[in-house]
Amino acid sequence: MAFRITGLDPKPFIPLYGLDEAALKARGVVRMQASDDTGYPERIELRNARRGESLLLLNYTHQPADTPFRSCHAIFVSEGATVPYDACNEIPEPLRVRTISLRGFDSNHYIADARVVRGEQLADAIDQLFAMDKVSYLHAHYAGYGCFAARVDRA
Repeated sequence: MAFRITGLDPKPFIPLYGLDEAALKARGVVRMQASDDTGYPERIELRNARRGESLLLLNYTHQPADTPFRSCHAIFVSEGATVPYDACNEIPEPLRVRTISLRGFDSNHYIADARVVRGEQLADAIDQLFAMDKVSYLHAHYAGYGCFAARVDRA
């Protein structure tokens, strides 16, 4: 089954780009520098940040629905990212190389089913969940830290 993975819309984060540390702190945001090329999965462009790249670490409400599954968690966004990842039938590298918790939500924003898989098995798990009529969309989370990674929709 065809699927589409999208990164976060950069618009809510753009006003944070370039703010000084005090202004970021007042908003609960921390500026960090990536210390390596693999440990900082960025959520707009859905790529691993490069060593030395400036990132913003902030709390993000990835499931805003007014249900018991409403949820938020820490994410990294690359300071300056303006174009979100958007591709069909492709798994971006940060998801492909990590263990992923894949949560299938129904049209009422309740979890209908879920899987925990290695990234190389993600496409099969997406197919399995989208084969269920009750699943409307998916959220991928990095299983180790529990952070929201990306949204997956039927293409």
